[in-house]
Amino acid sequence: IGAETNWKMNFNILRSIFFFCGLTLAHSGANTTETNPYHPDMCNLLKDFGAMTEKVKSMETRLKETEILKNKETKIIFSATAGRGNAHIGPFNTDIIIAYKKVITNFGNAYSPVTGVFTAPLAGVYYFTIFYHGGRSYPHYLRMFKNNELTVFTADHKTESDGADNGGNAVFLQLQQGDQVYVSMAANTYVGGDDHTTFSGFLVMQT
Repeated sequence: IGAETNWKMNFNILRSIFFFCGLTLAHSGANTTETNPYHPDMCNLLKDFGAMTEKVKSMETRLKETEILKNKETKIIFSATAGRGNAHIGPFNTDIIIAYKKVITNFGNAYSPVTGVFTAPLAGVYYFTIFYHGGRSYPHYLRMFKNNELTVFTADHKTESDGADNGGNAVFLQLQQGDQVYVSMAANTYVGGDDHTTFSGFLVMQT
């Protein structure tokens, strides 16, 4: 931001100097005497001034294009639910990656409902959340991974005293382009397959 501000200040100063030079040259041209109507130096100065004016216009165009691109920063947002109605997910005898099949929002198409994996299209800081709903028959254990690295998890043990359990977690992650984020469910656990069980995320800022 500081470099962009300095560039704009220098650009405005340069434009003011060119404007002042133009006024000076115009004034000098008006004072030309009849005995010496042509001034080669003045012609050269006018040519140089014209060239500098074109450069200023080019710089101004580039600045506008940069501002337009800045205003069109890529938006990466997704939100999906388990999408299996009243069916449970699990239990299985091995860890699995949960594919959240019902996509609610997917700006940028970075999330795949087939694999359950979010792939970062841009380097930046992202915010992710996971929530689940489950019953008392089995424990619940969801883990969020960045590539193969565990980031956060949410869990609950098996209970007989209540009829349902809910849990969740959230995290900011700094990702590089191509990094993958997904939710893994531990073996011998399960979660509800309805719209209570969700996976969401969005790009906070590019880096």
